[in-house]
Amino acid sequence: MMTAVVSDHESPRAEDPEVRDALAAIPQHPVETTDRDFLGLGLEPAVLEVVARIGFEHPTPIQASVIPDAVAGKDLIGLAETGSGKTAAFVLPIVQRLRRGRGVRGLIVSPTREIALQTKAFLDLFRKSRLRVNSVCLIGGVKIGPQFDQLRRDPDVLVVTPGRLLDHSERGTVSLGGVEELVLDEADHMLDLGFMPQIQRIVSQLPRQRHTMLFSATMPPPIERLAQRYMKDPLRIDLSPKGAASGIEHRLYLVDEKDKKRCALTLLEKVPGSTLVFTKRRSDAEWLCRVLERGEHSVARIHSDRSQRHRVAALESFRAGRHRILVATNIAARGIDVVGIEHILNYDLPDTPEDYIHRAGRTARGAAEGVVSSIGTWLDKSLIRQIETALGHPLPRCEADGVAPYREMQSLQERRRRSPLRR
Repeated sequence: MMTAVVSDHESPRAEDPEVRDALAAIPQHPVETTDRDFLGLGLEPAVLEVVARIGFEHPTPIQASVIPDAVAGKDLIGLAETGSGKTAAFVLPIVQRLRRGRGVRGLIVSPTREIALQTKAFLDLFRKSRLRVNSVCLIGGVKIGPQFDQLRRDPDVLVVTPGRLLDHSERGTVSLGGVEELVLDEADHMLDLGFMPQIQRIVSQLPRQRHTMLFSATMPPPIERLAQRYMKDPLRIDLSPKGAASGIEHRLYLVDEKDKKRCALTLLEKVPGSTLVFTKRRSDAEWLCRVLERGEHSVARIHSDRSQRHRVAALESFRAGRHRILVATNIAARGIDVVGIEHILNYDLPDTPEDYIHRAGRTARGAAEGVVSSIGTWLDKSLIRQIETALGHPLPRCEADGVAPYREMQSLQERRRRSPLRR
């Protein structure tokens, strides 16, 4: 394996304005690649021309594993984390396989607007190629009128969020009867957001004879059932991380519930660098941002009550370094993929160990190092044990200046295997 740094600088693609503009909307960061080349993955010359134009030289592990079978038309389940290159893993086979100019033939379903827009940006690279692939993005949070005009241009591929697609379906402005290629992206996140009923309604409108690919960071039982019901003998490709990256320093701050806010503010004061904060509730995200702004911190926010324009602007300002801190709720956070994040702060712990590892993966990309700070209470004790099991080691207990720690009742065995750390 090798690590390729995806960057606009000193790359052939930087010389092409169309490529540069399209890739500007796609997160770029160090990514592990294989020693293979795209020529041996079964891609046709017209697709390879665009790959070369972008500047891709070697496929990532998920691309090398998925593309040959996807090109062959096999249903498959790809398990991989955000930032692994999976967008190209499903877009390249789709643009090669679908029959263009016959109405909507490809459908890519995403859980969030941010992910849908990133996928659409990658598809735009094929719009003026020999393939002439025309795509439209149908997402909520923006006016629906312009989407009617875009749909009249006879797109080949739709990139959608579930609710907005169903809005169009009910209005009769989109037909799914000709879909040949279906991608369900970030399926576990769609489950978290309660989209499974909508997904089932969408899939029920599609032809039975189709090619289906499902991508997910984890594979909980409801996703297994979804795959069994709507896929034909799917090939399972599991490249999901079995633990957090080695360059991450984990810190756990156990406090009483009433001290969580004070602990968060202390950590944001003391720990430098680009910081991504996760909260469960919009009210906590708004409170934290207001307090930080009063303290003259550079902070942006993303949550479901923010308009798409404001969410995109917040993400771009964080990515460009104009804001040091980005506060995001769980619902909005899955589409955040930013290079150079140095600190992850879990104001609220996630619901599962897999989500903890997924969040932690936003820092320490490539050879970089990062810190994951988590604030927990006695209510999180069971989840903390599960996270420690998934990581294979205890989370070091730390203390924030001026915040009284919550003292755990530990067994003798636990005390012997833990080495508390004060900070």
